[in-house]
Amino acid sequence: AIIEVFLITGLMAGLVNWFLFPTTALCGASSVVFAFILMTSFTSFREGEIPLTVILVAFIFIGQQVYEGLFVADNISNMAHIVGGIVGAVAGYTLNKKA
Repeated sequence: AIIEVFLITGLMAGLVNWFLFPTTALCGASSVVFAFILMTSFTSFREGEIPLTVILVAFIFIGQQVYEGLFVADNISNMAHIVGGIVGAVAGYTLNKKA
């Protein structure tokens, strides 16, 4: 499951980057790190409930990336972090639902 999340996150971040920023290259695995951060917040939840940790982690981490992507000029791909967070949230929910 970990390798699948790694590969899916890398593929999704690469494809989104290719469509939105075709002349910009990505370097690093920060999108995968964000995927695992959000994925771990889904470690224990019951059917039909959203844990407070998921809300807090998503708000803090993804909110920070949206803010920095809009207002901070640096060489960090905030888009890749957001994509990784979304993939990690979906993977965490799906994997926890199966278990």
